[in-house]
Amino acid sequence: MIRTLIFILLISFFFSCEKKDPDTPDPVPAAQLYFPPTTSNTWATISPEVLNWDEPALEELYDFLQTNNTRAFIILKDGKIVAEKYWGNNVLNTAPFDQNSNWYWASAGKTVTAFLVGLAQQKALLNIEDKTSDYLGKNWTSMPLEKEDLITVRHQLTMTTGLDFRVNDIHCTDQECLQYKADAGTQWYYHNAAYTLLEQVVSNAAGVSYNQFTDTELESKTGMSGQWIKSGYNNVYWSKARDAARFGLLILNEGIWDDTPILTNAEYYRDMINTSQNLNLSYGYLWWLNGKGSIILPGISFPFNIDIAPKAPSDLFAAMGKNGQFIDIVPSQNLVVVRMGEAPGDALVPVEFHDDMWEILGRVF
Repeated sequence: MIRTLIFILLISFFFSCEKKDPDTPDPVPAAQLYFPPTTSNTWATISPEVLNWDEPALEELYDFLQTNNTRAFIILKDGKIVAEKYWGNNVLNTAPFDQNSNWYWASAGKTVTAFLVGLAQQKALLNIEDKTSDYLGKNWTSMPLEKEDLITVRHQLTMTTGLDFRVNDIHCTDQECLQYKADAGTQWYYHNAAYTLLEQVVSNAAGVSYNQFTDTELESKTGMSGQWIKSGYNNVYWSKARDAARFGLLILNEGIWDDTPILTNAEYYRDMINTSQNLNLSYGYLWWLNGKGSIILPGISFPFNIDIAPKAPSDLFAAMGKNGQFIDIVPSQNLVVVRMGEAPGDALVPVEFHDDMWEILGRVF
């Protein structure tokens, strides 16, 4: 019944209502996680055979991923690479797509912004409870001033600004596109412009460009080498697949890279990867959360009583982007799973493909 309703409403979204309760082991202590060096491309590996994984199921997974337009796929276990595959050609030439090729994160990059906002607050450059207008100036929207003043940085992080999503372009960050629909905190909607403006909030607070802040505060400390590139109103993060794996490993280890604390604010980290408001239980600070039993998806404004990935471990949380850009983190199993590529189907965020991927992964493990 639920699957039929979602298909009718969203056409391209399918879900399975059957939840899986995996037999998940206790996580390995963080001190035992492996971290690759920040100054080289060296990365320790461990074979599926050593982990007693089902190798025929892993080959089935590779076939599934290739058939569904995947370009890059990585699995980390305890920080070490167990699986790393690339398909297709580089977007800029006919060379094979490989570990040195760059790809866009789409909305999966929102999670980088969530992390950077936390770093900016940690450095006392901003406070997420402050009004957004403290950093963007008054009249950054076309709302009445008393309504604009209700919006805080935290509302931007949680998609609860109350901006009108019925405008022609929810990516548009121009004043005339940012209109009032509801008081901040009373409406959840995946409004991209509100998110995009967080980058300007951070840049204005730090007094440097967004790329510079990203490089100084995140990339230089983890060995990441991505870049934000403007695309219309959007600012899209591009990187190699291993950069996405590095970011996932950093988040798995609660903001600490090896023995170097980066995000030291444990409260912010905890809030970032847990339910951030009572409207969409499956949303933290720009992170998607599994196992919450209710979700509002992009493009709609009401919840369904399902999980985002019923066939995945319930403690999974994920960076998710257009055309199937995923960074999945499973703390109970010390797993990071990265998928980058072209769209596997017509869905804006292909959640059915994601869940099917985890059905096969369950057999692998």
